[in-house]
Amino acid sequence: MRRRPLLLAAVAVLVAPLLAFPVLDRMFPPDLSRLDAPARVVLDRQGRVLSVLPAPGGVWRLPASPEAVTPELVDLLVAAEDARFRWHRGVDPFALLRAAGQWVRAGRVVSGGSTLSMQAARLLEPRPRTLRSKAIEAFRALQLETRFGKDGVLGIWLTLAPMGGNLEGVRAGALAWFGRDGRQLNPAEAALLVAIPRRPEALRPDRHPAAALAARDALLLRRAAGAPGITAADRATLSGPVPTARQPMPALAPHLSREVARASATGETARAGVMGETASAGATGDAARAGLMAEAARAATVHTTIDAPTQRALEALLRDARQGLPARASAAAVVAELRTRELRAVVGGAWGEEARAGALDLTRAVRSPGSALKPLLYALAFEAGVARPDTVLDDAPTRFGAYAPENFDHGFTGRVTAADALRRSLNLPAVSLLDRVGPLRFASLLKAAGATPRLPRNAEATLPLALGGVGVTLRELVAVTAALGDGGRAAPLRWRPEAPMPLAAANPVLDPRAAAQVAAILTRGFPAGGPPGVAWKTGTSWGGRDAWAVGFDTRHVVGVWVGRPDGTPVVVGTGGATGGNLALPLLARAFALLPESPRPVPAATGADLRPEQWRDVADRLRLLFPPAGATVEGGGLLTLRAAGGRRPLRFLVDGAPIDSTPARRDTGWTPPGPGFYRVTVLDADGTAASAPVRVRPAE
Repeated sequence: MRRRPLLLAAVAVLVAPLLAFPVLDRMFPPDLSRLDAPARVVLDRQGRVLSVLPAPGGVWRLPASPEAVTPELVDLLVAAEDARFRWHRGVDPFALLRAAGQWVRAGRVVSGGSTLSMQAARLLEPRPRTLRSKAIEAFRALQLETRFGKDGVLGIWLTLAPMGGNLEGVRAGALAWFGRDGRQLNPAEAALLVAIPRRPEALRPDRHPAAALAARDALLLRRAAGAPGITAADRATLSGPVPTARQPMPALAPHLSREVARASATGETARAGVMGETASAGATGDAARAGLMAEAARAATVHTTIDAPTQRALEALLRDARQGLPARASAAAVVAELRTRELRAVVGGAWGEEARAGALDLTRAVRSPGSALKPLLYALAFEAGVARPDTVLDDAPTRFGAYAPENFDHGFTGRVTAADALRRSLNLPAVSLLDRVGPLRFASLLKAAGATPRLPRNAEATLPLALGGVGVTLRELVAVTAALGDGGRAAPLRWRPEAPMPLAAANPVLDPRAAAQVAAILTRGFPAGGPPGVAWKTGTSWGGRDAWAVGFDTRHVVGVWVGRPDGTPVVVGTGGATGGNLALPLLARAFALLPESPRPVPAATGADLRPEQWRDVADRLRLLFPPAGATVEGGGLLTLRAAGGRRPLRFLVDGAPIDSTPARRDTGWTPPGPGFYRVTVLDADGTAASAPVRVRPAE
């Protein structure tokens, strides 16, 4: 009977802490704030690291989970730091007893007895190394194990372990010391990253390479001798030199990377909320606990549609080009897939060059596009029926009320076809076409195609709109140009790697044939050489402030801007900057960097016209009038009209030639009377196009 109280007392001593732990856990939750301020990792379309943006304070702290590193690193870590990690619940009593015995015998601390869970607690809340701190760390270790499980505890250590200087976590260490992702480390590299946190400043390989080498080899050869995955061959062959310098953190697409990081900030807030809910809820199940750190890593990682090799090549191209630009001038460029509108490369300017306002993203700067909007204007005119590619226009001095535009060279050409006027970027024909289709209609089309016109306050769209009297951004101009190359379908450019954009998601803003006609007109060789099959157009704003070039082939759309970020004129030699002398050569070189586009293939005509068919449709011989099956009124002269084909053309009615001028694409014909006729046109290659027509009696 006397033993029962003693037994009850013993049980109470053992059980009381267990009963009190849930209460204490809720009263004193662990501080997870260091996990809530990670660096941002921006990935390209293949999951390759584009850029890493530091955490607040300039610390390179990348969220990690066991899945984010090689299994060998985790095995080395457990074997070297906490061999019974998978067995205990946060505190290893055997390790504590061993450490206490060593302390008593030596009179100093020989080993701390800290488990990985206790180390994770110390990384979350650094404290002086005292017995009181050790007790707090033991309590926190129990909390972390209960809340987050083993993989969650490992994730905390892998995220916060000091790697020397402002590096925290194995992912940051892997990038800085080896220039590769944590999943690509060999055992020797993994061993160094496990060793450095023991004395992060004394074992920095860039400052103390001999000490770092000794610590790594000691870990690899002795402490981790029995670690799974580490073979005798590994220990014999991988003990090479340690890195002696830090490698720069990935920094491709710096402007876009910061843009996407800001856009994903709401996701980071949501992640913090999830962590808080999980932490306050205590144990939530092994699956939820194991996935916590992986979720944290995913929330701080942003996936994009950018292609890292293309981005790197485009940055190098513009970096070289800036060397030949005037002081304080800069350049920006955008590359996107034509069909999906997914961005493949974005260079916002001269990042890191203060004199060139490198912090500004010039792909988003509102500037005057000059003549770069003329292709959309001509497409609208073709769609509206006010002109065709072979329509003859007057390039002569003309006043439109008080507005008297003139050409860039101050000269005039006279009579010229619409196609030639567009190729030569003549101003008078463009203003004349805008006058006929209406500035408001063109401004509405511009907005629908992806560029919101910025006009002076309280101003309406007027005729100068044809010559760049409006503000747009480079990204918007690329989106508008893409609509011309994509059969008149408009869609926004995007960097989020969503599912491929279905055709239904695009907004038809232009007749496909009008878009194809403009594409065919602008498809020509580059003046200084470049890839074939590119439709391109340049633009120069008033005073040589902005030089533009945009173009597309069957696969990509590209835009280039050159100018001064402050909007002042750019002086080149004895003349001013133009799209032709500054931006167009860069456009040609940018297309040369891209994968070769497939050759256009013949395709059926109709509303399903796709961009890869534009040359075939625009160049194919066809009758414009009369259309097949038409009924026309007799009693007068009819104008037969053809398009495409190689001149000279010959017109026939019922197989008999009629008088026509070989160089023209139209001719007059007076039907001899009512009835059915077949009109045919032949080109120089012998290609024929014909249509039946019914002539009814004149009323």
